[in-house]
Amino acid sequence: MVNPVRLGDRILAVFEDGRSFLFTVQEGKLQTHHGVIDLASLVGKSYGSVCETHTGKRFYIMKPRFVDEIYKMKRQTQIVYPKDMGFILLMLDVHEGRTVIDAGVGSGAMCAALARAVGTTGKVYAYERREEFKRLAEENLKKWGLMDRVEIKLKDISEGFDETVDAIFLDVPDPWNYIRQCYEALNGSGNLAIVCPTTNQVQRVLEELSKFPFLNVEVWESLFRQYKPVAERLRPFDRMIAHTAYMVFARKTMDWRD
Repeated sequence: MVNPVRLGDRILAVFEDGRSFLFTVQEGKLQTHHGVIDLASLVGKSYGSVCETHTGKRFYIMKPRFVDEIYKMKRQTQIVYPKDMGFILLMLDVHEGRTVIDAGVGSGAMCAALARAVGTTGKVYAYERREEFKRLAEENLKKWGLMDRVEIKLKDISEGFDETVDAIFLDVPDPWNYIRQCYEALNGSGNLAIVCPTTNQVQRVLEELSKFPFLNVEVWESLFRQYKPVAERLRPFDRMIAHTAYMVFARKTMDWRD
């Protein structure tokens, strides 16, 4: 058996009706809509195995994907949706060894995605001005085993950033007020990503970006539609997550002008 379930592992229990529960394997029991799961009884089993609750209802024990953690994470703020997250990571060109600023860490979802991407040799510098959000982000990052790649600072970014980095992700209510700080903290050719929920916010961001020598300024929106996986009657779900945020991207040049 390769890598059986151990105490402390994260598990996604998936029932045959599609409902799922995400938890850490430990001593104790978990109440579900199909009965109680004895958590410690899962130790030693293979991932993908079928288990039963105390009522005999079957469920599968799976390794949670990061996307499962995001959808079920403890949060106090709106998060960046996975449909936007992947594109942002690509546009920021975040990879092993890169340094990144995450401004407005919130509950830590995007910070975790950045931390996974920078690898063991990169670093994420996360800025948050609210103590309760900082504590929650630290809790989530520790749970996902990513805290060693992140340094969270309790600081108002209006004072500027402490580092110069390869990329910046800016997710705050008034991003247009921090374009200068972002420009000053980016290395030459560095990448900036900003998320805004409304068009008037995007307009203000674009106006402020035009005052600085940024290149490749782009605005994107991602629309994502899921289909019902039934071969005989394949069609889209009746509802979809449509608008989540507008994404603004820009790249720094050194052609400074006041």
